Amino acid sequence: MLNLRVMNMTSPRTNTPVANQFSIWTNQGWFFQSYNSVIAFVPHKSSDTNIPDETKTVLDETYWDYSKTTMKYLARFLRTDAKTIRKNVKAGLYKLTDLND
Repeated sequence: MLNLRVMNMTSPRTNTPVANQFSIWTNQGWFFQSYNSVIAFVPHKSSDTNIPDETKTVLDETYWDYSKTTMKYLARFLRTDAKTIRKNVKAGLYKLTDLND
């Protein structure tokens, strides 16, 4: 059975929930969704732990760098900054695939 928990991301300025930016926990891992598009997936290290395995981060090939707002909350979700995300994509550390098929 799939367990699922959806939470609004919070504003870094006010720490209040923001519309259309979601962190989604499942028993498979964490998803980041911006509006109606899944932007990122970070799987758990193993099926018996909730610890994320950042070395297996997957980004949507079309929407990962769609807008300033999407990048802002993607960086917050990944606990890094936009420059590092772009560098990791270029280096192949983040896999790009279609997360919205």
